[in-house]
Amino acid sequence: MRAEVSAAVTPAARVERWFFPLLPNSRIAVLRAAIYLFVVVDVLVMVNDVVPKASAPAEFYTPVALARLIHLPAPQENVVLALRAALVIGALVAATNRLPRLLGWPIAVGHLIWVLYGMSYGKVDHDHLALVVALFVLPTVGRSHPHDHRADERAGWALRCIQLAVVATYTLSVWAKIRYGGWDWPSGATLMWAVERRGTFLGEHLVHVPELLVLAQWVTVAAELAAPLVLVLRGRALGLAVGFYLSFHLITYAAISIHFLPLVVCWLAFAPLEKIGQRLETRPVSLRRGHLARRAAAGQAVAVVGHEAVQPVPDPAERRDA
Repeated sequence: MRAEVSAAVTPAARVERWFFPLLPNSRIAVLRAAIYLFVVVDVLVMVNDVVPKASAPAEFYTPVALARLIHLPAPQENVVLALRAALVIGALVAATNRLPRLLGWPIAVGHLIWVLYGMSYGKVDHDHLALVVALFVLPTVGRSHPHDHRADERAGWALRCIQLAVVATYTLSVWAKIRYGGWDWPSGATLMWAVERRGTFLGEHLVHVPELLVLAQWVTVAAELAAPLVLVLRGRALGLAVGFYLSFHLITYAAISIHFLPLVVCWLAFAPLEKIGQRLETRPVSLRRGHLARRAAAGQAVAVVGHEAVQPVPDPAERRDA
């Protein structure tokens, strides 16, 4: 019987199940709140130079490939000011899991335009890929709630897309390194230059150990090439892998002040975020039980019906005595 069932699962069905895993809808609710709150931080802190760039002469605007493809014009100061306000207000509302599609699609498009403007003046950051993908796939799930733990293919597909974008950020980073820097990137003085340019107190000490910096460059390339392995890991192994990459970013920030926060936030797509909703469900019950225990310790008689504390009805004889 088992052989017949396994034979019925075709390779195409397995691929489909991998791209559309049944995952809790509550995981999307928690992730959505985190992503939209970070959009506010991203617009106001991370990519906060779009407004000043819009006031610069238009000839400084050198649109990246996608901006050229959609014929995105040079930014206008009044337009980007309105866009910033709309993104901040919309993201704050969307973080409460309200109007997931009505707000989700405009936020995705508006944030993409904001990022394209930010990256079209000579400096392109590759840490926003997963965040942009997350904003475009979250509206496809529709309504979600932290207490809704039902398995949903739409939730699984959205999370898988974000996971793929996270992994692609690392693998494409290797391609960019070798394309523009050749194999001199891992074997040369790349980190030495980065430390001298924007190094921290920790990084300044590493300048005296150039061999360690070269080793770190090779480890970086190896870790980025190995990133696709996280897509097949489960349980403790996945947790260790995620911890490794987060530690990698922490060390990078501590040494050369590069944070990759948009990418770090998207690592939440690998986490069992539904447990947050489960803890929120059990916490009120624990609080009520603790309240009943304190009342009992104080000598107050209570009767418990389900999770509700009810004062017992006094005996008629006790009423007469009273």
